[in-house]
Amino acid sequence: MKKLLLALVVLGSFQLASAQLTVAKETFTRRDTLQGGLRPERTNFDVQRYDLNIKINPTEKSIVGYNDIAFKVVENTNKIQIDLFENMNVDSIVYNNKKLQFKRELLATFIQFPEVLTKGSLQKIRFYYSGNPVIAKRAPWDGGFVFSRDTAGKPWIGVACQGFGASCWFPVKDSQSDEPDNGTSVKVAVPSGLMNVSNGRFLGSEDLKNGYTRWDWEVKNPINTYDITVNIADYVHIHDNHKGLDLDYYVLRANEEKARKHFEEVKPMMDCFQSKFGKYPFTDDGYKLVETPYLGMEHQSAVAYGNKYMQGYMGGDLSQTGIGLLFDYITIHESGHEWFGNSITSKDIADMWIHEGFTMYSEIVFIECQFGYDKAMQYALGLHDNVSGDRPIIGHYGVNKEGSGDMYPKGALMLNTMRHIINDDAKWWSLILKYSETFKRQIVTHDQVVDFFNKESGLNLTSVFNQYLKYTEIPKLELKKDKNGIAYRWVTNEKNFSMPVDVLIKGKKIRLNATNDWQTLNEKVKVVTDVQPIKEKFFIKY
Repeated sequence: MKKLLLALVVLGSFQLASAQLTVAKETFTRRDTLQGGLRPERTNFDVQRYDLNIKINPTEKSIVGYNDIAFKVVENTNKIQIDLFENMNVDSIVYNNKKLQFKRELLATFIQFPEVLTKGSLQKIRFYYSGNPVIAKRAPWDGGFVFSRDTAGKPWIGVACQGFGASCWFPVKDSQSDEPDNGTSVKVAVPSGLMNVSNGRFLGSEDLKNGYTRWDWEVKNPINTYDITVNIADYVHIHDNHKGLDLDYYVLRANEEKARKHFEEVKPMMDCFQSKFGKYPFTDDGYKLVETPYLGMEHQSAVAYGNKYMQGYMGGDLSQTGIGLLFDYITIHESGHEWFGNSITSKDIADMWIHEGFTMYSEIVFIECQFGYDKAMQYALGLHDNVSGDRPIIGHYGVNKEGSGDMYPKGALMLNTMRHIINDDAKWWSLILKYSETFKRQIVTHDQVVDFFNKESGLNLTSVFNQYLKYTEIPKLELKKDKNGIAYRWVTNEKNFSMPVDVLIKGKKIRLNATNDWQTLNEKVKVVTDVQPIKEKFFIKY
């Protein structure tokens, strides 16, 4: 059995001093609810497909074109909401060859139909628009377009809009609760001599005879709106195939040689992830890495890569152990999102831990596949210094508000702890594989994930999920002497908390099935000198 990774730090008296943080009460605006809420104008239709056809002018930094939006009517209605940021122009909206009336309120466009659309019917609108999209100041940490140039002076353009909103650059139902069931096509005209790379398979290009060439792409699978992307540059295409899966890399011309060597890491990564998480979820659409002028983003089947062909995270190691320099962080992390975030998607951005916690955990999994259990646990140990404890991991529902960035390291460490709570690797890997396959290409809620882990593990892990995701404090283990031996309990925000923890007593490892209630272990010992936490090098703080 593997060594238990403790879920706390035990100090002198075996009490964990956790900072009592006061999280300022947040206020939300009408815009927040329009972007994050699920009102009838959003829930009364189900998007079936997007067909985006646009022209991007790098000099003007502008977009003009349209999006064909096909949808199924869920409830009788004559009004729907489609989103487009306020700075973009709605030129017209056409339905059955007639222009529709619409009303704009902030980023929401409320579209009025001349008659009631009946439940179950299939409909389509063409949404014409234009404008200059928001330019990101620090992509991908803020949202918007990046207009840059390569070393040869040619335009190099990308977009990153997770959390910010895909509606910053095209009209869309901008909610993680709905993905186009029948996929998406993305047709982008760019100045001739440049290439656009978007999601899915390349369908071909056409010289429009006006100084622009249109590049056509199609995604067969459902896709998050923030994953839909454009990448414009003087790209070189590198094609490979690994065990039947197409691997395509689009890199700047000057970087072709180094990219061919550097991206060999993708093959063992695919072997590892497919063995642990199941078959690559988007084989119909292939797998791509596309070089971008920003660090990275998990754009489905067109993963944005901007780590400059370095090991680690921009040449550094997030874990401060040296192990993070054994792999390219962006390749591994953003590709892990193909399973967690792109395939399994949270219904509300408040539950982005379902994306980021699992994906950062996939880094630990990759290290274990490549370099063994010990190095994986050392890497996990190093991640604890990235946990800030600033606010809860779960954000606010219905207002497009994610929680703390702790969703990355603390979310990963929570999963790593659960592996050792279960204490049976065969069961753990079976559970993770079944989770990935059960919810493959689906939208899930927090409760669905927790219920699945409870059922498959045979344990009630609800209180563990709650403590780590809903509170900033981590569990505190209290131990004291009593007349029969040592007494112990957890002190937590979550009521009825239960989680096992291993300790060494006179050199012997003993598992304490600790709860919030005092329990006694009949051992005649001196608490401070004879009872110690497992002081192995893999001791984990969270």
